[in-house]
Amino acid sequence: MQVDTTTLTKTETDTITITIDGVEVKTTKGKRILEAALDNGIYIPNLCALRDIKLPTGACRLCQVQIEERRGTITACSEPAADGMVVHSNTPEVNELRRKILQIMLARHPSVCLTCHRRERCKPGDICLRLVSVTEDQCVLCPKNGRCELQRAVDFIGIEEQPYPYKSKGFPIEMDNPFIVRNNNLCILCGKCVRICQEVRGVEAISFNLRGYETYIGGAFGKTLSESGCKSCAACVDVCPVGALTEKNGRYAGLPDRVVTTICPYCGVGCQLNLEIKDEKIIRVVPDPEGPANKGQGCVKGKFGLDFVGHPDRLTTPLIKKNGQFVEASWGEALDLITAKLRNYRGDQFAAISSAKCTNEDNYVFQKFTRAVMGTNNIDHCARL
Repeated sequence: MQVDTTTLTKTETDTITITIDGVEVKTTKGKRILEAALDNGIYIPNLCALRDIKLPTGACRLCQVQIEERRGTITACSEPAADGMVVHSNTPEVNELRRKILQIMLARHPSVCLTCHRRERCKPGDICLRLVSVTEDQCVLCPKNGRCELQRAVDFIGIEEQPYPYKSKGFPIEMDNPFIVRNNNLCILCGKCVRICQEVRGVEAISFNLRGYETYIGGAFGKTLSESGCKSCAACVDVCPVGALTEKNGRYAGLPDRVVTTICPYCGVGCQLNLEIKDEKIIRVVPDPEGPANKGQGCVKGKFGLDFVGHPDRLTTPLIKKNGQFVEASWGEALDLITAKLRNYRGDQFAAISSAKCTNEDNYVFQKFTRAVMGTNNIDHCARL
């Protein structure tokens, strides 16, 4: 029987099967081994890989794997998956190579937070009395503690001691940007912030400076973030695997209790955001990598402009004007007054103005009320903020 291949869907023709650590997984032709593994819940240590970048760098070398019928090791972030490929990512040889790479890396990064045998018993806010200095070199004071990809890689590989002495780089902590803090003493030179700024955002506010042992990341000619044309989109913060780049607000808020996915209310692009909630307050906003419109990207308004949700000046009780003065009222009293006044204005006699400083869900309900209840499409939104 002859099959007309033109009727096959793109998914059917592009799907391939590879085996990773004895597990058969399906992926799309063109995806690299690391993507295929992570998409299927198989962790391969990595610190420099970016999904948004077409050409990988293989800078950290931690994602090396062995492929059957191939000599040596190869970086999973750069090798395309091929149908029938058999990959081994967790062999003693591979992990020993990763261990040596990490130990060299930790010679320029604080390691007390990574190799301490007491770390798993530490709680947020604990200070170990065995350590004299109280600095960000300690895990409990690092703003990325518990969210650090370097911690995860060290735990996975099992580094319990560091043979090379750590020497601080001695960089001052940059606080001049109104939203972002840079601590180059924690930087591992993975290059993710540079590539996301240059190749995805197109801003080119930061780059590698100097060469060799003296290399550091910052604005050209030693400029700070604020001086280098940074747009404060914080894409660099979102991809930083360690505590080198963090949000100024909520820097030490720790891990969230839960995450709520919503749509940014500021304009019509429809960026999907993940709101990290702790004690019923937003401590951090992270653009959703699965957002159809934004694919993990956002702007300064979406990233840092949702503080209005818990702002102390926000009204929490309805106000009704009596004798020229606003006085507090119950919700029932306020809604009865609104109903009485709006009853006489239907259709084109009515118009509504919504606000970007309301949540997307609130704005949706408001437009639904305007169209379905008041019977008009006369609704506008202050999306010119």
